[in-house]
Amino acid sequence: MPTTVLAAGDHFVLPQLLEQELHAAAPDLDVRQLRLPWPHTPFGKVAEVDEASGTEEELIEALRGARICVTQMAPLTERVLAACPDLELFCVSRGGPVNANLAAATRHGVAVAFAPGRNAVATAEHTLALILAAARGIGDVHTDLRHGTWRGDYYDYTRCGVEIDGSVVGLVGFGAIGSRVARVLSAMGATVLVHDPYVRPEAVEGVARLVSLDELLSRSRIVSLHARVTDETRGMIGKDQIAAMPRGSVLVNCARGALVDYDAVCDALDAGQLAGAGFDVFPVEPVPAGARLLSTPGVVLTPHIAGASREVAQKAARIVAGEVGRFLRGEALAHCANPEVRASGA
Repeated sequence: MPTTVLAAGDHFVLPQLLEQELHAAAPDLDVRQLRLPWPHTPFGKVAEVDEASGTEEELIEALRGARICVTQMAPLTERVLAACPDLELFCVSRGGPVNANLAAATRHGVAVAFAPGRNAVATAEHTLALILAAARGIGDVHTDLRHGTWRGDYYDYTRCGVEIDGSVVGLVGFGAIGSRVARVLSAMGATVLVHDPYVRPEAVEGVARLVSLDELLSRSRIVSLHARVTDETRGMIGKDQIAAMPRGSVLVNCARGALVDYDAVCDALDAGQLAGAGFDVFPVEPVPAGARLLSTPGVVLTPHIAGASREVAQKAARIVAGEVGRFLRGEALAHCANPEVRASGA
């Protein structure tokens, strides 16, 4: 009897993409499709899990009799697990399974897999776009020109932007995204400094130099953040850190909104300490109407879309389908968030 799999896609990682990759990995699967409303409806907290889409009720109904679920946003909660005793594997096509209750999954014997690195290329490219846009004031002049104002004053020496070639650029974090950004910036002629307490100096050799955060901030004309949110990194860039940067610097964040004090950024932009900033992530999403960032000059904003490319959706589907194939062949999962569960017992 074929194994039943629920492909709980959305409007980005489409259900049909998931089904296509599942059949490529294991042709005899019985695949059901469910489409969740994200991103047309923002994700949010569902019961005890974060950044999820859809409801527990619809997932419970769709999972009846299914051994496996592949999804990006479906909520794996205590209630869902209790109601779906046939479930053995839950694959999240994201860099981390934030929409899964790992402790409950482990208690119920459900392995949870995820897809690290799926959006590294897209996010690195988007970061570079924001760096260039913020460094050259593209956001403000674009808006002005769309409203009929020709800003010739951007040729004033004191208003001109800076070039990447010859600039010192500091990257906080040297993982899959930060390391790719570093290679491109180095190729463009930048001197790249990196702060990452988990990276050894030889890992950045030939591309960048590993330094303390204080040195990075004091020397870098452009600073880009690529760190995870932890107790140590939450709010790591605030008033004092921005004041330590050279006057007229640029700050970019495509990592997580919790890393930055955005009021301090707005103050620094108003005072000229920062010449520009580019942000794809925010402490509250969607950004509330009336937030200072929406009206502060010098800011380039995008709505958390750094990881949005068709290639990311395709990679995400391929990665989780590969995990399903390994599971069904009795192999160890490549990226299991709760390895204490015997995921190879298919």
